[in-house]
Amino acid sequence: SIKQISSEVPETFSLSQNYPNPFNPSTKIRFQIPLLRGVSEGRGVLLKIYNSLGKEVSELENQALPPGTYEYEWNASDYSSGVYFYTLTSGTFKETKKMLLIK
Repeated sequence: SIKQISSEVPETFSLSQNYPNPFNPSTKIRFQIPLLRGVSEGRGVLLKIYNSLGKEVSELENQALPPGTYEYEWNASDYSSGVYFYTLTSGTFKETKKMLLIK
């Protein structure tokens, strides 16, 4: 469930550390999408979760989003304890962070 938490236009892309971390069973992932010169519509955003072996376990978001700050709450109740990675990709921007699920 993604929600826009601010429509203020950030200057750069940003992927924040999830909170809480470690977590059980859900965590929030926050990211920012800037306004880029020459792009008036939303930016294509891809947010994915990978396990510690690098296998994709969930695609959380894959759509065009207008500039702003967003938060996604990921419920991992169907997943086992362990280290997971989440990646935000948009155009040439790509960033990955680590999180820990403890049950």
